[in-house]
Amino acid sequence: MEKFEENLVSLCLDAARAAGADGADITLAKGSGLSAQVRLGKTESVERAEDYQLGLRVFVGKKTANVSTGQLDETVLKELAGRAVAMARAAPDNPWARLAEPEELASDLPQLDLYDATVLSSEALTEMALAAEDSARAEAGITNSEGGSASASHSQVFIATSKGFSAGYSRSSFGFSVVALAEKNGQMERDYDYSSAVFAADLDDPAEIGRSAAQRTLARLGAQKPPTGQFPVIFDKRVSGSIAGHLSSALNGMAIARGTSFLKNSMGEAIAAAAITLSDDPLRPRGPGSRPFDGECLPVSRREMIKEGVLQSWFLDLATAGQLGLAPTGQAGRSLSGPPAPGPSNLMIEEGAVSQEQLISELEAGFLVTELMGSSVSLTTGDYSRGAAGFWIEQGKITRPCSEATIAGNLKEMFMQLEPANDADRRRAVSAPSLRLKSMMVAGMTDGQAAAGQAGG
Repeated sequence: MEKFEENLVSLCLDAARAAGADGADITLAKGSGLSAQVRLGKTESVERAEDYQLGLRVFVGKKTANVSTGQLDETVLKELAGRAVAMARAAPDNPWARLAEPEELASDLPQLDLYDATVLSSEALTEMALAAEDSARAEAGITNSEGGSASASHSQVFIATSKGFSAGYSRSSFGFSVVALAEKNGQMERDYDYSSAVFAADLDDPAEIGRSAAQRTLARLGAQKPPTGQFPVIFDKRVSGSIAGHLSSALNGMAIARGTSFLKNSMGEAIAAAAITLSDDPLRPRGPGSRPFDGECLPVSRREMIKEGVLQSWFLDLATAGQLGLAPTGQAGRSLSGPPAPGPSNLMIEEGAVSQEQLISELEAGFLVTELMGSSVSLTTGDYSRGAAGFWIEQGKITRPCSEATIAGNLKEMFMQLEPANDADRRRAVSAPSLRLKSMMVAGMTDGQAAAGQAGG
């Protein structure tokens, strides 16, 4: 921690104690970012942002309050501490909220390679965005573009508590994207591709991403509604991370403590197919969700939340662990203006042994989902319904693009059907390989509409 941050921490902790707080923690976050937006070969905008924010949480007995500010002068911070203590005194008791004790705090902080000091100029970012868009527009059949963008950011996080913890870490992020459009018989289609990474050197080639966006767009031309009925469904890796996200939400300690998760009574039971292992790994080098300690300054470690289909653990912070009578798991996240909350870091459904192509080849008929829209997902009951687009499969081959579909089921039944492929992208914070389900309700065209469509060619 730099001298400026040390002074801020000491000032805030002293001010909180002077105002009557029994304990406090402080989160400092500063960052800078640069982005460029282009469209049709021309620069539309270049934006630079810098931010420095402080969050303060105070404890008065069993009461607590959170405040935040971007004004970091001494007078404002002393007033902020006094206001936080006054808010805490007026709050109801929270018997579970607490600071980590000294023996619980992280001590040996791992080096995770989260910071790339590379500084990309606005010109470099603009060139990156233009290269991606130019490549997309060069593909035959692409008629328009929604533009390309590129960005780079650097940030630092510092956390200190009145229990003696004081540490921070830096992270970086680079990325670019492009959206292409095409038209056929008056029907417009769009698709995109992107690349993001913690280190600039790990980004994909912009020209290749541009071609991919164009090819994805062209493949969607002539899309029709799929048939209606019960069919196998494959979630492409672009969208399968949403399944991992639903799993993590159902395993969140807050939902378990409140009794609002459909998995609340399932610890130690098989809740997914035996091929499914769900891991949370905050120690992955260059991982977008990696961190050397959690939002409550506890040590972190890789955890298998589900192992071979069997539920092993909840996502817990100090408060939910206390409420459930369990040990905290070092999985607390943190915002500046609110209390810590449990959640994942780098979440992944582990890969299987087969390719997506093999999953497709084994189907007589089915739906490959490459895009999801809207959401009607109940974590209380597990009921699932979402809009979808993608490609129809017949006799083990992709035959035509599909759109305006709805897929529906129940998460509890869906998890038990999952078959993973071997194509996960580990550069994402929430990722999964392509996932096949044996049967879901697919709502698209009726039999009469399907026959009319085939007759019309």
